[in-house]
Amino acid sequence: MNQQNPTDTFHKLAKFEHPEITAKGEERAFVDLIGVKTLWFNTGTLCNITCVNCYIESSPDNDRLVYITPAEVENYLDQIPTRNWPTTEIGFTGGEPFMNPKMVDMARVCLERGFEVLILTNAMRPMMRKRVQSGLIALQQEFGDKLTLRVSLDHFDPKHHDEERGIGAWETTINGMRWMRDNGFRMAVAGRTVWAHSDAESRAGYAALFKVEGFDIDVNDPAMTVLFPEMDETIEVPEITTACWGILDKSPNDIMCATSRMVVKRRGAEKPAVLACTLLAYSPEFELGETLEDAEKSIRLNHRHCAKFCVLGGASCSA
Repeated sequence: MNQQNPTDTFHKLAKFEHPEITAKGEERAFVDLIGVKTLWFNTGTLCNITCVNCYIESSPDNDRLVYITPAEVENYLDQIPTRNWPTTEIGFTGGEPFMNPKMVDMARVCLERGFEVLILTNAMRPMMRKRVQSGLIALQQEFGDKLTLRVSLDHFDPKHHDEERGIGAWETTINGMRWMRDNGFRMAVAGRTVWAHSDAESRAGYAALFKVEGFDIDVNDPAMTVLFPEMDETIEVPEITTACWGILDKSPNDIMCATSRMVVKRRGAEKPAVLACTLLAYSPEFELGETLEDAEKSIRLNHRHCAKFCVLGGASCSA
C-alpha cells in the first residue's frame, strides 16, 4: 500500500494539527538550532500566587513540574562543553523559582562555573525570606552583575498589575525591588502589552516609575525592560509557513528556539527532560529527550504560541 502524502489530506486538517503541514497544505516553518546561548531550567511550577494569564499555568497547587535539584542542574552543565555549546547564560524560571528551597544553591553552582545567571521572580514573599535574602546577598557580593534578577512587573500602573496578580501584589513586588535596589542587585523587568499601549508609551511609563523609585534599569534595552505579548489561546492566529520568513522579512535564526532550550522535571519522572521552548512545557511534541545531545534538533513551529509570541510578537525570554 502506498503511503499517503500529508498534503493529500490537508483539507481535513485543523490548524496546528500536523507537525509538517499546515491546514492549508503548506510546509510548516521550522527553526534549526544554531547554538544554545541560554540554557533554561524550570525550577518547578509551584508559585505563591495565581495570575490571570500565566504562560505556564503556575499556581500554589500546580506541581506538574517538580523541583529540580542542584545535582540535576550540574549534570546538564557538565554536558555543555561536551556538546561544544556556546552557552553563556543560565536562566531559571518557574513557577516562582524562590519557592524551590535550593534556588540559591543552583545559582551558585552556575556562577562558580563562569556563567551569567538570570532568575525570573515576582519578588514577593518567597524571595524575601531571610534565608533567601542572605543567600542572594552573598551571591551578589561575590559575583556582582553576573547575577540578574528579572522581576515580573506586568504594568507600571499598580491597578493593571494587580488585575493580573491580585490585590496588593504591586506593593509587595515593589518592596522586593526596593530591597534589590538597596542591596546593589542588577535588576531587569518583564512587563506585558495586554493593555494595548504602544511600545513607546509602555517604556515611558516604566521610565517614570524607575526614576521615582531610583531603579537602575535601562528602559530602552529590550533585554532589561522586556515587554511580552499577551498569550490568549482563544485568539485566532495564523500558522507560520516556510514562505513566511521572506514575507515577514524575518530570519528563523532570530526565533527563541534557535538559541535556547529548557530543562524540566515532570512529576513522577525519573529524570529531567529537555524542551524546545520555555512556553511549551505541556506539549509532548516539544519534548526532545533527556540529554543536550537529544535536544539538537530542528523545531517545527506547530503551536499558536510559536506564531503569536515568537514570530509575530518578536519576543524572547532571554536577551
